[in-house]
Amino acid sequence: MESAARVFARLSTDEPITNTEVLMGKAVVLGGSMAGMLAARVLSDHAESVVIVERDALPATAAPRPGTPHDGQLHTLMHGGRMQLRRLFPGFEDEAEAGGAIISSPYTIRAYADGVPKVSDGTMGLISSSRPFLESLVRRRTLALPNVKVLTCRARGLEFRAGRVTGVRCGGAGEDEWVEEADFVVDAMGRASKLGDWLEKNGWQRPAMRRMAIDIDYATGYFRRTDADPELAAAIAYRTPTATPPRVASGAITAIEDDRWLITLANYGKQPPIRDVAEFRKLCGELPPVYREAVAGDQLGEILPYHQADSRRRDFHLLTRFPARLISVGDAVASFNPIYGQGMSSATLHASALSEYLRSRPDLDAPARSFFALQRVVVDAAWQISTSADLARPDVTGPYPRGYRLSKWFAEQIADASVTDRSVAVRFNSVTYMRTHPRSLAAPSTLLRALRVNRSQGKPQREKG
Repeated sequence: MESAARVFARLSTDEPITNTEVLMGKAVVLGGSMAGMLAARVLSDHAESVVIVERDALPATAAPRPGTPHDGQLHTLMHGGRMQLRRLFPGFEDEAEAGGAIISSPYTIRAYADGVPKVSDGTMGLISSSRPFLESLVRRRTLALPNVKVLTCRARGLEFRAGRVTGVRCGGAGEDEWVEEADFVVDAMGRASKLGDWLEKNGWQRPAMRRMAIDIDYATGYFRRTDADPELAAAIAYRTPTATPPRVASGAITAIEDDRWLITLANYGKQPPIRDVAEFRKLCGELPPVYREAVAGDQLGEILPYHQADSRRRDFHLLTRFPARLISVGDAVASFNPIYGQGMSSATLHASALSEYLRSRPDLDAPARSFFALQRVVVDAAWQISTSADLARPDVTGPYPRGYRLSKWFAEQIADASVTDRSVAVRFNSVTYMRTHPRSLAAPSTLLRALRVNRSQGKPQREKG
C-alpha cells in the first residue's frame, strides 16, 4: 500500500498536467468560490461542458461576495497552493503580479516566535494579495474556458437513479424548480453544505462530522502602504499558548494590491473583540516593530471582526453506501482553524486529487472511493497540523489522538529548532506550507538534528508526555 507521504508528494507536484481526455458530457459544480472554481477548471479537461451553480451574482472585479462573509480577513496562499495554481493556470503569477499582488521570496517573509526572529528557510514564497483579488483572478481564468459557464440560482437538491447522481434540482427566488441534468456533480458548498441532508433524504448515508472547538476571534485592518515595492511582503508573529491567553495570540501582515497593508490579529479564550483602531494600533505596537510600522499609515475602512467556533471535517472516505458520480471538495469536506492559512491551499490540492482521479480513467458508475482516498491524505495532513497546534492550548480539552503526548514532544523539538537552524526550518516549513506531508518530519535524522540544535542553544528540554 502506498504511503500517505508518497501520495501527498504526488498530489503536490509542480509537474504540468498531461494525458487528459473527455470522460463525460455535463459536469455540475455546486458553489462558485475558490474550491468550486478549481474543481470546474479540472473538470473542463474531462467534460464536454461544466456548469457552476452559484446563488450569488459573481462580481466581475475583485469585490467581496455575500457568500463569503470572511473574505475581508487575511487569507494566505501557501507555497503548496501556489504550485498548484501554476499547474492549473500557466502564467498565473505573472498575471497576479501585473494586477498588483506581491510575489514574495523567502527573504521578504519574516516570522517571529515569542518575539524572536526565525531564520529564513530560503525556499518558500507566497502570493500576497487579498482573497477577493486572488479569487477574482481564478474566477476570470476559469470562466474564460470555452466549456465553462455559471448558472445563477440556488441548488435545492439532487436527483438519483440506479445508484448514481443524475441531476441537480435548481431554482431562483420565487421560481419553479427545474432539474439540471448532470453526468458528474461536485459539492463545493462550503462549511454549511447541505449534501448530508440531501443524501439522507434519498436513503444514502450522511457523512459524520467531526468538530474541534477553537473559539478564535479575528480583527483585521487595512492601512495605506507608501512603498510600492516593500522589502517586507508578509510577516507572522505567534506566541506560545499559556494558561492565561494573551490579548494577541498571533499577528499576520501581508502587502496586498492597491498599495495596502492587510493586518490580522487573532486571539482566543472568549476575549472581547477588537473593534477600535486605537486599540488595534496599540496591540500592534506590542508585537515586533514591523507591525507598528505597518499601522502607521492611514486607516482604510473599519476594523473587521470575525469569529469561528470550531474546525470541522466530514469523513466521506468512511461511507459504505455512496452514490456514483458525486464528490465533495473544499470546506464542505474540511475547514480548519483559519490562523494556519490552510484553506485555499487545501482546495488546490483537492483539485489536484480530482485531476489525478479523472486522469486514471476511473469507472464513473462506481462510487468515487479512489478520489476520496486521495483527498483524505490532504485532509489528514492539514487536520494534523492544525489540530495538533490547537490541542497544545490549555483551553482546548481534546479529543486527543492516540500517541498525542509523544507526537507533541516531537513537534515541539522540531518547532523550537526551526527558529534558529535553517536545515530544520526547511523541513518544518515545507510541511506547514503544504509542500510535504507531516510524516516527513518523523525521520530520525530530523529529530536528532533538532535535539542537537536545541541542546547547543541551551534551550530547556521539554519533558516527554
